[in-house]
Amino acid sequence: MTARPAPRLLSLAVSALLVAAGPVLAQQGDGTDTASRNTVFKPAPAEPTPERLAELTMPDGFEIGVFASGLQNPRILAMHPDGHVYVSRREQGDVLLLHDTDGDGRADGAPVPVLHRPAAHGLAVHGDHLYVVTVKELLRAPIQADGRLGEPELLVDDLPDGGQHPNRTMAFGPDGKLYLSIGSTCNACNETNPEHATLLRMEPDGSSRTIFASGLRNTVGFGWQPTTGELWGMDHNIDSLGDDQHPEELNRIELGKQYGWPHVFADGGLHPQTTPPGGISKAQWREMSEPMVMGYTAHAAPMQMAFYQGASFPAEYRGDAFVAMRGSWNAKPAVGYEIVRVRFDRGRPTGIEPFVSGFLVDDGTAHLARPVGLAVLPDGALLLSDDGNGVIYRIAYSGGSRSPRAASRTPAVPAGPMEQQALKGHGVPLALDRRETRARSSTPGSLQSAAFADGQPIPERYSDYGEGVSPPLSWQAVEGARSYALIMEDPDADQPKPFVHWVAWNIPGTITSLPEAMHTHPRLTEPDGLRQGRNSRGSTGYFGPKPPPGTGVHHYHFQLFALDTTLDVLPGADRDSVLKAMQGHVIGRARVVGTFAAPGED
Repeated sequence: MTARPAPRLLSLAVSALLVAAGPVLAQQGDGTDTASRNTVFKPAPAEPTPERLAELTMPDGFEIGVFASGLQNPRILAMHPDGHVYVSRREQGDVLLLHDTDGDGRADGAPVPVLHRPAAHGLAVHGDHLYVVTVKELLRAPIQADGRLGEPELLVDDLPDGGQHPNRTMAFGPDGKLYLSIGSTCNACNETNPEHATLLRMEPDGSSRTIFASGLRNTVGFGWQPTTGELWGMDHNIDSLGDDQHPEELNRIELGKQYGWPHVFADGGLHPQTTPPGGISKAQWREMSEPMVMGYTAHAAPMQMAFYQGASFPAEYRGDAFVAMRGSWNAKPAVGYEIVRVRFDRGRPTGIEPFVSGFLVDDGTAHLARPVGLAVLPDGALLLSDDGNGVIYRIAYSGGSRSPRAASRTPAVPAGPMEQQALKGHGVPLALDRRETRARSSTPGSLQSAAFADGQPIPERYSDYGEGVSPPLSWQAVEGARSYALIMEDPDADQPKPFVHWVAWNIPGTITSLPEAMHTHPRLTEPDGLRQGRNSRGSTGYFGPKPPPGTGVHHYHFQLFALDTTLDVLPGADRDSVLKAMQGHVIGRARVVGTFAAPGED
């Protein structure tokens, strides 16, 4: 058996300095001059013969066998509690159904196609429905008693375009919400669509879609740690900056957090080629970003993640995560081509290590598999899909003591952490009614819009049903104002209540108007220094009215605050952070209210 190269990175710290090795120069107009080696190396596929599979490296007591073969390009796996195994095939544009009814560790007969859709990829089982996501569409279909599917229902047809990372994945959280990963369109760029490089959250019917977290280049694999209920994901990091840069990132993903891409990586390294928008420095972007919790070998290419709650592996595996590493194309020697185990202790990760390795053969010039999908069978065995040789493998434990089954069914993952995050900022008064905005004096203010009168409808072009641009606003100057802050909220929304549509601050005290169609960057250069924060959709800047059909007329409160100072709050902050900084500095206040209902309901 060919020795596997040791993982290049298992630490929490990495250097931002790239070492020259066969330089390819990356330059930008700020004095950056960083050399890096850019390798394109793709090991060739090799036949996964029984002899070669017997040489795979696994912990003692584990064995691997072929569950199904001849599948061409199997990708993502999903399990139904009744034993229905679903696998997507992106290249073939379908979903296959497999069963092992006799318990011999192999699928019974030929797979059954149960759904056809171009670029079908992500799968999730929720109750008695199978969810399927393509590049732009989310569908669900009822699961029949034999595992076949009823007529699919189209829930969403406007997911962002694919670009470099079109393979969406999804999972249902313990809170019952659907979480859907949207990769970036590029290796490293400032995206124009705020839903790219994010994790989205929505209701099971596809409604109430928001951005849960951002700055995630391509988090294909994610899941909830069974003990804590916290969300974890493995993010693909940036290519073409060297064989050892940047590490694949293990992140604890939380509502409203930004994870660095494309300007910051790992635990604070700065990407040498990119430039943040709006005059934000890379140091500021680093302050705005969450560092990774743990890193793994650069270019290993993490795919599907599965937390282990089965009963057939030894007890120490329960609560740990497995991640399929598809393998590199941008490093030499090649890395990845394995399953790794992420160890957790009381809900905290303690290390990442190989679990099944040896798929690289012939001195690393060929591979037996490109791992993609992972799923845990009802009997506790682990399935792995390989889209290089068209095989699904079954990894089982056959030796020694196994994990005792504490109950007849797997304990539920705690929903508390996800529910508590969703309640942040919910059920609070409008900004004008908060104690943080009490004015130090009774100086009156005025606020108006040339687009609508106070208490009157907002034209559709300013809504998210229309062009989604911000309306023009103007106000009377307040004596002594060093800056102004603006907060737009909808108290008629259901979740969160009120729904935040716009947070802006450090509007220069010398100006008394904002034009329509303000840019949505976290920091603006016109007017210079204006900063914008996160709205309830999860993006920055203005988000136009979008009341759900059937909810009637909503009222949108544009609230202006004159301040005797500028605020030391980072771009991208949320409403409550801005209100906290404003406390004690408000010297004038004003409001204008516009109304809006879903088209056809006004």
